[in-house]
Amino acid sequence: MLSLFNLLKQGGPVCWVIVVCGIVAFVVFVERGLHLHRARIKSDDFLKGIFNILGRRNISEALSICDETPGPVAYLVKTAILHRDDPKEAIRNAVDGASMAEVSRMERRLVVIATVAHIAPLLGLLGTVLAMVQGVIVLQQQARLIQSVDIMQVLIQALICTAAGLTVAIPCYAAFNLLVVKIDRLVLDMERAASEIVAFLTGAVPVDVEKSNAEK
Repeated sequence: MLSLFNLLKQGGPVCWVIVVCGIVAFVVFVERGLHLHRARIKSDDFLKGIFNILGRRNISEALSICDETPGPVAYLVKTAILHRDDPKEAIRNAVDGASMAEVSRMERRLVVIATVAHIAPLLGLLGTVLAMVQGVIVLQQQARLIQSVDIMQVLIQALICTAAGLTVAIPCYAAFNLLVVKIDRLVLDMERAASEIVAFLTGAVPVDVEKSNAEK
């Protein structure tokens, strides 16, 4: 049974390029996954706490909590609070600008995973074609002296390159879509939080806050 290293070695230089691309994509996936996991918070509980604090006119405490809370939701709420004295349209514009910056930050380096998912099969195909060209050259040079082992070596290299390309591309495609789903969920939390904080600061107090204040 051949080891993985020996298989990759038989795949030729293109196969090692595919492996390097896969390692880079994996590192980016882990980094982005951890970043998005830390950014996700219970936005409903966070907003209720902020609304109660703002209801007591304790602006500094609200800003301090936003600074201590990770993720884009807290940053949007902080932005809105800092512009609390501006007109509603100005607050909304400030929040929208901050939201666009946060989305761009969350999507950072995702293009690396998407690129690897697209080029890995092409690299595998390239390795396969190069191996077949090499085999044809061997056939042309050796003619009647060709041995089956030479043909088998070419076929093995071609198949390993194709398999390596698909082995890297499929997980990368799945990883990219998983991260996109996580980002979409965060964007929904951001949009809801932005609407609620703007409504609160401009006088339209959310129903949940009114109920909680009434219960107290």
